[in-house]
Amino acid sequence: MDDHHDDVKYERVSAHDHSSTQCPSENMKKLSDNVKINLYEGDEQGKGLFLYIAVCVANLTSFVSGVAIGWTSPVIPKLNGEVEPESNPLSTPITINQQSWLGSLLPLGAVLGPFAAGLFVDTIGRKKSILISTLPFMAAFSMAIFTHDINLFYLMRFLCGLAMGGVFAILPMYVAEVAEDCNRGALGSLFALFICIGILFAYCIGPYVSLTVFNIICVVPSVIFFPIFLLFIPDSPHYLISRGDYAYAEEALMKFRQKSRLGVQKELLEIKDTVNASMRNKGRLIDLFRSKGLLRALMISLGLVGFQQLSGINIVLFYTQTIFLLAGTTIPSEISTIIVGVVQILAGSLTPLLVERTGKRLILIFSAVGMACAMALLGLYFYIQNSPIAKSHLFWLPIASLICYNISYSAGFGPLPWAVLGEVFPANVKSAASTLTASVCWLLAFIITNIFGVVIETIGIYGTFWLFSSFCIVAVFFVYFLLPETSGKTLQEIQAILNGEGA
Repeated sequence: MDDHHDDVKYERVSAHDHSSTQCPSENMKKLSDNVKINLYEGDEQGKGLFLYIAVCVANLTSFVSGVAIGWTSPVIPKLNGEVEPESNPLSTPITINQQSWLGSLLPLGAVLGPFAAGLFVDTIGRKKSILISTLPFMAAFSMAIFTHDINLFYLMRFLCGLAMGGVFAILPMYVAEVAEDCNRGALGSLFALFICIGILFAYCIGPYVSLTVFNIICVVPSVIFFPIFLLFIPDSPHYLISRGDYAYAEEALMKFRQKSRLGVQKELLEIKDTVNASMRNKGRLIDLFRSKGLLRALMISLGLVGFQQLSGINIVLFYTQTIFLLAGTTIPSEISTIIVGVVQILAGSLTPLLVERTGKRLILIFSAVGMACAMALLGLYFYIQNSPIAKSHLFWLPIASLICYNISYSAGFGPLPWAVLGEVFPANVKSAASTLTASVCWLLAFIITNIFGVVIETIGIYGTFWLFSSFCIVAVFFVYFLLPETSGKTLQEIQAILNGEGA
């Protein structure tokens, strides 16, 4: 049935009601005058292509987040005078302390970003919130084009963090709500894949152009994203229904599913039931601690993003080129960094293909084991760095370790904590939960990045990497004992499991 049959009335009936449908056409007089449409039989098969395009467009914001994360790797060696000192826009090379602040101000801004986004995500919607979150990216990279002051670089990094914190809080929520049960895990994992692509973009461009040109290039993706997402991508049907915009929700779902009006009625009713049930008890932050299921969901989300940061990921991402310079290998540091970035993308691209087949638990366990081994080996290299055997026979170990680490991280602990975050909370508390989880994640990132230099001075760089390795080992037990499998399950089924009503 097409959209022109406006005189046909739809009525929800039992799945076992095999009544026919009243048709107003004069040629169909033989049908009963009082017949119903069965919404539960002969489900229409949509094409699904637009959904993937929409999610990829939305993930341009995560691409820009990746660019911001990778920005320090090629930029810090130029600002501290290790690479091309003549092109340094600052009057004097930056100090170790200033390097730490350049790295840590981004996660500090990201701590506040989710709270800023949480103020309006349920008021103006997921779509407008994502658009607003990209504005600090534009301002930050535009500022960096002209600055010659370290304090303005600090402000630029803080603004990038503010934008990124908003993206990390809102985008997983948006993707989880527009996705279908059969592809939610795969679409959710694209978030981290686009971040990896953005990081590689920074690694490939940054070392080979001036800082001015690099920052001009960095601002372009946000400028491209804004009008495309604004004009062509609908808001979340869940949000639209929560605001009472049923007609717009129906149109959005038709566009996402590429189905007719009749084809989306079953899912539309399910979404309406779910949203109405959640909205009857509008959740607040404190409500996350009042229910067994919500408390368990919060513990899982905070645990996953906590171990993500305690694995040392931001140290690796912010200081990849610096790590290779410290290692003193014969492979050029900028080439080693690009190799690591390519591997990160290849590994991240496998997760959407595997997650619905193998489940998130298994992937996360293998991810933690791989990161633990990689960090242990990297620590071993720095422990024996000055020995003849390290210089002559183990020069390849740092790049091999970081390749192994990035494969493991990108396949599991990179994308999946955010995919789980979009699944384990009901609609009435999802905004509050996303805000808290993203803020805790970036608060940990700020602390770890800021004290990295102090920790190195205290226990050595090898001890620091061994410490990260030990956290990865603990993560294995956390996933095994506390994380239920969510792949292939509806949001309602996941809530039942968390509340102890299912297995």
